[in-house]
Amino acid sequence: MWFECKVKYEKVQEDGTQKKVTEQYVVDALSFAEAEARITEEMSSYISGAFTVEDVKKAPYGEIFFSDNTDDERWFKAKLDFITIDEKTEKEKRSRVTYLVQAASLKYAFKGIEEVMGGTMIDYEAAAIDGTKLMDVFEHTEPGK
Repeated sequence: MWFECKVKYEKVQEDGTQKKVTEQYVVDALSFAEAEARITEEMSSYISGAFTVEDVKKAPYGEIFFSDNTDDERWFKAKLDFITIDEKTEKEKRSRVTYLVQAASLKYAFKGIEEVMGGTMIDYEAAAIDGTKLMDVFEHTEPGK
């Protein structure tokens, strides 16, 4: 499961001043408690001072499309409608799934979705693709990997 976490801390600005900020992150975890522990562990290596985990909530993402390109620093929320035909009524049925896509721009987020979905036989429509305020996504990795 994916969880969205809000972390509040004092961030050093470019001019050297400190400003309280709240940033959003996504972590892979099995429970709320594990999500809070994971974001605390991840952030402790990035933040030198004190910070608080302000909020932890389940994220609606069916899947997250990561990118290996270093220019892809933004996260986009993509809502896709999967289209099937009901065999009994012969009517079109749509089911919406939300994905998170790492890309440099909206254009490349859409391109990334097309690359992943183009390899499937599923009929779909992109219902919406929006930028997010997410700073990063921390996927669970096995120790030693």
